[in-house]
Amino acid sequence: MDDRWNEGFTNAWKLWEEIVPLGYKGSYQRVRAYLREKRTSPRPVTARPPSPRAVAGWILRHPDTLSESEQLQLKAVRTHCPELDALTRHVRSFAAMLTGRQGERLPDWLDAVRQDDLPSLHTLAAGIDRDRDAVIAGLTLPWSSGAVEGHVNRIKMLKRQMFGRAGFALLRKRVLLS
Repeated sequence: MDDRWNEGFTNAWKLWEEIVPLGYKGSYQRVRAYLREKRTSPRPVTARPPSPRAVAGWILRHPDTLSESEQLQLKAVRTHCPELDALTRHVRSFAAMLTGRQGERLPDWLDAVRQDDLPSLHTLAAGIDRDRDAVIAGLTLPWSSGAVEGHVNRIKMLKRQMFGRAGFALLRKRVLLS
């Protein structure tokens, strides 16, 4: 009867009908009282697992910025899930390569990613491999196209805001004045 309760089966009458053919000699009232006791007894408190968004945030943030409780929770998640442990190692080594401008380590990182069974990282590795020289240059050289990309995104935002309202002359004025 406890097995059926744990499966989510809580109807006393149907449960009684199930267990009578199995040899149960008690009455329906006894089954009903037993289930009422199970319903009203306090259940053990279990901690809710962290959300995927929280775990992703812990993995993507620098370990020094995590609070002590977040570090403990991430450690627990990593011990229970070897895939997340491998993912965390790869993300952190890529972050160290990125912030330390160590593009020469990229081929070793790609090989390490391919050795683990992480399909999403395999897709990322394949994309990086298609343009390996540019990625290595981006990870190594001090120059960045970030400022240009920022201007392009700003102009696109202005264009979207004005969609259907005016022509090129007004767009030009807004771009030049902003």
